Amino acid sequence: MSNQPISLSQALASFEALWSPRIVTRVNDYDVRVAKVEGEHLWHVHDDTDEFFLVLEGELHISLREAGGERTVRLPRGAVFTVPAGTEHKPYAPSGAAILMFEPTGTPTVGDRHDEIPAHVDATTGHALDADA
Repeated sequence: MSNQPISLSQALASFEALWSPRIVTRVNDYDVRVAKVEGEHLWHVHDDTDEFFLVLEGELHISLREAGGERTVRLPRGAVFTVPAGTEHKPYAPSGAAILMFEPTGTPTVGDRHDEIPAHVDATTGHALDADA
């Protein structure tokens, strides 16, 4: 990790891959990841951890399957939302978005339980920021 300030706009400009987060820094045992997203991710669950989202550009939608039924939250630029541990969810961005996520180091992007992984989704625990896109 860098010991210098990191520009999120430069970090996002350094790669093109969708649904393939880059780790910009770590805070204790947590990754701070940025990702470009467009279209649908997949239904998945993180059994033991919450998942924090901050929308940097565009709009992100997150469908949730909760005890009371299914609902979708819409997050415009600047909005934050935390998906509670154990909640099945499916992020999607109809017109594309750039997001920042905060989650424990090693957390898989497709959760602990998930639907079949589509080809456009990178099943990873995050890539180094300087990794090739």
